[in-house]
Amino acid sequence: MGEMWEFAVLAVWCVWLSVTDLRTRRLPNAVTLSGAVAIVGVAGLRGELRPAIVGALLLAGVYLFMHLASPASMGGGDVKLALGLGAATGTAGSAVWLAAAVGAFALTALVGCVLRVAGRRVEDLPHGPSMCFATLAALTL
Repeated sequence: MGEMWEFAVLAVWCVWLSVTDLRTRRLPNAVTLSGAVAIVGVAGLRGELRPAIVGALLLAGVYLFMHLASPASMGGGDVKLALGLGAATGTAGSAVWLAAAVGAFALTALVGCVLRVAGRRVEDLPHGPSMCFATLAALTL
C-alpha cells in the first residue's frame, strides 16, 4: 500500500463493505474475494507478493479459527474480508498487520460496550466495519 491511489481504492472498498455490512449484516463474496485478489495482484506487481500472501493467510487463519470455534459470533464474510485486509497490511510490515488485527477486535469490543451501556442490543454487531477502520488507521499511522 505504498501509493496514494492504492490507499484511496482500498478506502473506497472498505467504505462499500462497511456500509453493506452495517445495512445487511453480510459481506458479499463477490466484493470481498475480488478485492482480495486485486490487493494480492497489486502487491505482486510491486514485488511484495510474499508478505501479502503471508499477511492474508495469517489473518484469515485467525478469523477462520474463530469462525469454526463460534460460528454465531464470527461470520464467514469476515474470514473472506480478512484475506484482503491481511494482504494489504502484510505488505506494510508486521507492526502494521498486528495493529490492524488487534485494533479490529478492540474497536468492535469498544463499540459493543458503548451500545450495551446505551441499552442497545449488541448480539448482531457487525465486525467488518471495525476490520476496515482498523486496517485503514494502521496503514495511515
